[in-house]
Amino acid sequence: MNIRNKTLTRKTVGWALALLPCAGMTALSSCESFLDIDSYINDQVTIDSVFTSKTRVLQYINGAASFLPDESKIFSVGSYSPSGLAADEAIVPWADWNHRGSYLMVDEVTVNDVKGYDPWENYYKGIRKANILIKRIPECKELTDLERRDYMGRAYFLRAYFYYSLMRLYGPVPIEPDEPYASDTEASTASVERASYDDCVEYVCNNFEKAAEYLPVSREKAYQYVPTQGAALAFEARQRLYWASPLFNGNTYYADWKRSDGTNFISQQEDKSRWGKVAALYKRIIDMNKYALNTVEKIATTDHVAGTLPLPSTVSKEPFPNGAGDIDPYKSYKSIFDGSIEPEHNKELIYFCPRSDADDWTFYPNPLGGINGFSVTQDMVDSYRMADGRQYSEATDEEKSWRAVGQGKTFSEDYVLAPERAHRDDNREPRYYASIGFNYCVWPCTSYTGTEAKKNFVATYYKDGNSQPTGTVKVDYNRLGYTCKKYVNQEDIMNWQGSRKPKTYPIMRYAEVLLGYVEAMNEMTEPYTDPVNKITVSRDVQQMMFYFNQIRYRAGLPGITTAEASDYETMKKLIKQEWKVEFAFEDHRYYDLRRWKDAPDAMNKPVTGLDVSAKMAEREQFYTVRVWNTEKTMKRVFKNKMYFYPISKTILQRNGKLVQNPGWTD
Repeated sequence: MNIRNKTLTRKTVGWALALLPCAGMTALSSCESFLDIDSYINDQVTIDSVFTSKTRVLQYINGAASFLPDESKIFSVGSYSPSGLAADEAIVPWADWNHRGSYLMVDEVTVNDVKGYDPWENYYKGIRKANILIKRIPECKELTDLERRDYMGRAYFLRAYFYYSLMRLYGPVPIEPDEPYASDTEASTASVERASYDDCVEYVCNNFEKAAEYLPVSREKAYQYVPTQGAALAFEARQRLYWASPLFNGNTYYADWKRSDGTNFISQQEDKSRWGKVAALYKRIIDMNKYALNTVEKIATTDHVAGTLPLPSTVSKEPFPNGAGDIDPYKSYKSIFDGSIEPEHNKELIYFCPRSDADDWTFYPNPLGGINGFSVTQDMVDSYRMADGRQYSEATDEEKSWRAVGQGKTFSEDYVLAPERAHRDDNREPRYYASIGFNYCVWPCTSYTGTEAKKNFVATYYKDGNSQPTGTVKVDYNRLGYTCKKYVNQEDIMNWQGSRKPKTYPIMRYAEVLLGYVEAMNEMTEPYTDPVNKITVSRDVQQMMFYFNQIRYRAGLPGITTAEASDYETMKKLIKQEWKVEFAFEDHRYYDLRRWKDAPDAMNKPVTGLDVSAKMAEREQFYTVRVWNTEKTMKRVFKNKMYFYPISKTILQRNGKLVQNPGWTD
């Protein structure tokens, strides 16, 4: 039995449900549409036979899970949402079917053409199957008690996850009755009005709670992609985090957006007590003592090995988690993403899937088989700190200069810095080198077996540099002088004479739990006690420092001080920056900018980057930061309607009780 079946595994967000084939189940999953009663009847004709067999029940779970997106595809071909290219982290020069997220950023999405992002029907198909599963799994006499609990947990998780995914994109949505529709239900009766966002949240969180009640704490390796108790609680916490944030908590912009009964879709009164519920949920996950930040032991320097870089004097030398004295910060962070460790050995991963390589071609320089159009914005680059913890804005003129360092450097066994690199790309925090490709960045490509000069390729993005396009396609080049290397392993190359290491994509990792906990504590004004789990939380400065500093120390940075943690506004800025850097290119930024209501400021700023129109002989000019607005995708806009994605006109026509998201018209 092949648990690595790529088609099914990726389609089901990595669930190892491919252990059993889904042959013969097409009739149960391929012809439905949301509230399409005729096809639903066809489903029910054969449904009774499903719940007589354990094998068929698992197949039916597979069928429900197949409607989940591949969340590792976020930037290019087959991306599951616009979020990867409609944030302020990066741009690509293309607004086309392969890079559909760009359409939202340049305001070319309409209700008549949602540019391929229309998961509404598929998610509701999944919800309907989850409803059936929850209702009928107890009927299957072939299941053991443990199997029945596990399968029920998966079904509750699926139902919650589909709604959560809908709400992430569209805001409040219709909540279908838990009881599966009877076969004689008429379409008019089945039309459902959108619930308020608060009601949606309570429903989703109740389902995640039910999933956590049934799901096991751990999975054996063969089932590692299937959700666990921790995954259910972590997504419940993320849902609550959104719910407590300004977009959904007292947002008077939506004062006139109401249900037919007069209920506001979005809460009009800010409720600071929501943050207590968020904090208690995160603390509950922490108290499981199951997860920890991924760390790699400090590497000793020898005659043959370049060890861990010495820590700056500003960083605690205590053992982790009280400092970074015994870890390699670069490897600790990089190995989460580059395939160098197996997921079963990474305690930071809570929910994850095999990573698709569909986006990779946009990162790699042309000579290595890529099209290197993924261009990281200067604003994103400048968010990374100096090695000693200073903001990049606090660096000296020399540290920011265009001049070459003149000396190479190798650290953490195999990361090489070329002597031609500019000072501005020197002495930056380890996450910079783990995530960012820059001018004169080295691409090792150790798997290459050809005869051309591909190994240890030093990429240059000048107009006459080695990463400019060759042949007839002249648009495939980097626009800003920086790209993403977060998902690139030392051995990787896009060339057929080499290979790329299989990787794991972290949909949910423990760093989010820690940072979410700190954010929630910072926002709290009164203590809160979870009445069920008896967890009491408050704005505890010492706890904020301890958990926030774990992330900072793992990154090789100094921890925050008591004075910083005590000041609400200071912490708020630090927390937002940490979300931005720690989770760069992980599909967080799009949603964070919206939940904080920061999207207008972030997305309406000009796109800036290095002057890639300069030639190698014009080095100083190349390293001059300039505004780029010469192409369509550089002309970003954010309008208030873009807080939520539009519901397609086709869906609206099928359900007369649905109303469109504010600002979206024909």
